[in-house]
Amino acid sequence: MAETLWWVLSIGLIGLGLLGTVLPALPGTALVLGGIVLGAWVGDFQQVGGWSLALITALAVLAWVLDYVAGLLGARKAGASKQAIAGAALGTLAGLFMGLVGVFFMPLLGAALGEYLARKDEARALKVGLATWLGIMVGLIAKVVLAFMMIGVFVIALLV
Repeated sequence: MAETLWWVLSIGLIGLGLLGTVLPALPGTALVLGGIVLGAWVGDFQQVGGWSLALITALAVLAWVLDYVAGLLGARKAGASKQAIAGAALGTLAGLFMGLVGVFFMPLLGAALGEYLARKDEARALKVGLATWLGIMVGLIAKVVLAFMMIGVFVIALLV
């Protein structure tokens, strides 16, 4: 009975982590990793051992790095000002309170507004906002793909 509860908790953490890959309020890949480690622990690390966990952890670290770097690279590629980067961060924070649409589009608005306030150039502000948003979306897609890869490695280790 207790083992079943641990597996339910493991699967719940993984599911919550998948939600967290698209909702910035939740640490998505960290929750997926936690659920996988819990599942490995429940199985006494027999099926999901050190190599599998090392690979899954490496994928989680890569997801964290890409999530952080992608938005910054998009902003830098467009020559964003410090105000634009701060605006994207504030837009992301504000978007958390506006549902899924806010989460996806407030960083664009924040970056564009920050760039406009810094340089008073509407075309440049739009370009920077769009580039920052595209970078964030690429990071988000990479994070989702990597989370599913983590789960795939876990499931394969359980079945093999």
